[in-house]
Amino acid sequence: MNPLNSPLEVGVRALALLAESHPEPMDLAQLVVLDYALLHSAEFDGPPSLHPDLPTRTGELGMKRRVLEQGLLVLIRAGLAGIEAHQQGLMYRATERGPAFIDILETPYVDRLRDRAEWVVHEYAPQVEVDAVTRNLINRPADTPLPPEVHRD
Repeated sequence: MNPLNSPLEVGVRALALLAESHPEPMDLAQLVVLDYALLHSAEFDGPPSLHPDLPTRTGELGMKRRVLEQGLLVLIRAGLAGIEAHQQGLMYRATERGPAFIDILETPYVDRLRDRAEWVVHEYAPQVEVDAVTRNLINRPADTPLPPEVHRD
């Protein structure tokens, strides 16, 4: 198994987002966009990015949804997250064990991951229209900066 962008790695990033938003749930579309923003936070006027800004990074969205669904299943099986039916559709929420699990991970990467998750959930997410950001990310050339409407105010 390739650990880079595996369901386990993507699941841990999703858990960081869900733990930071706990007890509020998120849907899959939110998690996809917020995971992208978490990795490429500098592109959104946030802290330095966790991953390099490669020209092909917008292609991540195409495979991210499938791998994220697999990662969420790992979290659910481990009892770290749950899935709930809401009027808006299926929503994911960290269980009480989810934030505690993230807190016991002690590496410099996870520390930076938690910092970005805090920024993306509390500073970026409240001002974001997920559909608009997704369209802008998919439709722009790789070397073009994001338009101002996807940046936070």
